[in-house]
Amino acid sequence: MTPVAQESSVLYEERGAVALVTLNRAASLNSFTRQMHHDLWAALDRAQANEHVRALVITGAGRGCCAGPELSEIDFAPGPDLIERANPGPVIEQAFNPTARKLQDLRMPTLAAVNGVAAGAGASLAMCCDIAIAAPHASFIQAFSKIGLIPDAGGSWLLVERLGLARAMALALTGDKLGAAQAKEWGLIWDVADDCVAAALALAEKLAAMPTQALVATRHLLREAGTRTLSQHLDAERDAQSALGRTHDYIEGVTAFLEKRPAVFKGK
Repeated sequence: MTPVAQESSVLYEERGAVALVTLNRAASLNSFTRQMHHDLWAALDRAQANEHVRALVITGAGRGCCAGPELSEIDFAPGPDLIERANPGPVIEQAFNPTARKLQDLRMPTLAAVNGVAAGAGASLAMCCDIAIAAPHASFIQAFSKIGLIPDAGGSWLLVERLGLARAMALALTGDKLGAAQAKEWGLIWDVADDCVAAALALAEKLAAMPTQALVATRHLLREAGTRTLSQHLDAERDAQSALGRTHDYIEGVTAFLEKRPAVFKGK
């Protein structure tokens, strides 16, 4: 693999039109340090800047996907100003929120290959992606209630969006582990596969050959559906269709359909 930087906590590789991003702190179950956030941003920016990359897969090295934040980076040493030093707000504002927003704003479809435990903000990271595929032994844990906190990095919003209020509430309050098979049954993830990375890469290759702008516009419309009335959403659909109607891929898609041939999309 070609790392973003030497000894990077995040590895980056391009496989044709697909970028593979690997969280690379296996010994710590890929828990996030502040540096790891910066390394991930660099990887996402690299994919964003390459017009040939049209889908992205994110996974973890080793036996875990992501265990959330590296708590050792928060200063819990006894003494003056402990409350201020241990405040999780700054790392959320400066690291986890920008990471969630970057994933949501990429100009390409994103897939999470959940190869092991995804705990706390690690589960939020997977839900921030458009599609998630998990290994059979993977699990999702809302660990926040066990340390006196609330789901963050978008977790309290994404859980309700994916699962509905009843299941989201119970998972968040209890902190109980949700296995991969049940996560699929409940709709938290798309699929379970023995080799989740290979499955995610195969699906990413399929998406990378599709009309990229339309896929991303679909992402935004679906994610924003709950914020509008139906009448408002009809207008948003109209505006999106009008914009996509000016793209190469729309003209190519319809022309190919009329000519009864496979379409060749360019993501433009």
